Amino acid sequence: MPAFPDSFLWGAATSGHQVEGNNTSSDVWAMEHVPGSTFHEPSGDACDSYHRYPEDIDLLADAGLNAYRFSVEWSRIEPEKGRFSRAELDHYLRMAATCHERGLTPVVTLSHFTVPAWFARDGAWNQPEAPELFERYCRQVIAHFAGEVTWWVTLNEPNVGALLSASGLLAYGGSAEAAREDPKETFARRVGGEPSTATVALPVTTPEGVANLCEAHRRARTAIRELQPKARVGWSLTIQDFQAGAGGEQRAADMLRQIVEPFLELSKDDDFVGVQTYTRMVFGPDGPLKQPRTERTFQTGWEYYPQALSNAVRLAASFTGVPVLVTEHGIATADDDLRVAYLREALTGLRGAVADGTAVLGYLHWTLLDNWEWHAGYAMTFGLVALDRETFERAPKPSLRYLGRVAATNGACLDDNSSS
Repeated sequence: MPAFPDSFLWGAATSGHQVEGNNTSSDVWAMEHVPGSTFHEPSGDACDSYHRYPEDIDLLADAGLNAYRFSVEWSRIEPEKGRFSRAELDHYLRMAATCHERGLTPVVTLSHFTVPAWFARDGAWNQPEAPELFERYCRQVIAHFAGEVTWWVTLNEPNVGALLSASGLLAYGGSAEAAREDPKETFARRVGGEPSTATVALPVTTPEGVANLCEAHRRARTAIRELQPKARVGWSLTIQDFQAGAGGEQRAADMLRQIVEPFLELSKDDDFVGVQTYTRMVFGPDGPLKQPRTERTFQTGWEYYPQALSNAVRLAASFTGVPVLVTEHGIATADDDLRVAYLREALTGLRGAVADGTAVLGYLHWTLLDNWEWHAGYAMTFGLVALDRETFERAPKPSLRYLGRVAATNGACLDDNSSS
């Protein structure tokens, strides 16, 4: 099989709130500590990557990978409305510099779900000023980085709220009806707002919120191109592999039209489109069909379906006409041999898409470390590296070595069934 392009980005992804720890000025931190919230447990110290990021970058570099996607935390950089922290901007700039020192390309996400508590207090993405406020924050970051980062992801999964609303599913396979009532009043008090206005930003489901996310992306894209003309900019979309079962053709088509296509349309003016996919969703006439559990089913309850990656990538590339960057893909499992198998099968499919002429710029695995996975807390293990939550000791799994081997051979080892 033809190799991946020589310029291909091989790496892993993290998000600030999930690995840094003690992101105390964010909306999610506030909601984690509300009694009865839908978060299983607080993030706490997370992986202490705020202090230990050099170790994390070393793990990637030592494995032979060449890229690291991480996010900068808006709530740290602008903890109070209009007050920007030079110290925090310098912190993230040091992260990018450390990537360069270790031979890694930093891919930086400007907002990975979390927002400052003050932004949530005033309505999060529902407030009319949201796009302007996000643009102001982005300009501070881009100007401070002064060309140290040339790959920017503006927003992470702006369409995830549309997915959850339209499918009736929560993030880890529950039903919307089974979710506990969001304790808005307590959250509003914590962030100093009114229950009718204050809201956690994850997920965005209101029409005005989605419209503001789209406008925020446009404004951020314009700002990046003004301040850094040579940069590449896009956003990352959740694109599960939507398929039709018997009688489900219209349902599957409707999901694509509601959840994916409006966002891909906006991506046509980007330098790349970030694709995040994990599994498929099969629709019957009444909605998603529940797939039977097997020994390979994800800890999240998702189906083991490695073909989803190449299918989602082909869809995004054909619709937009712009190159694809796989910004997330992985499997939640305690069985690392299964993770290696999933990587091998999915990347073999991705290699086939490249061979067919699909423009793919890179593959960034979710995730580097076993981390805090939002509503599920620490129960899900997506990482290439295990973590001792008491000592923060990192223990690379064979899957990290395997991904490094794929990178070193430019995909040639995918034809070999060994895992080392």
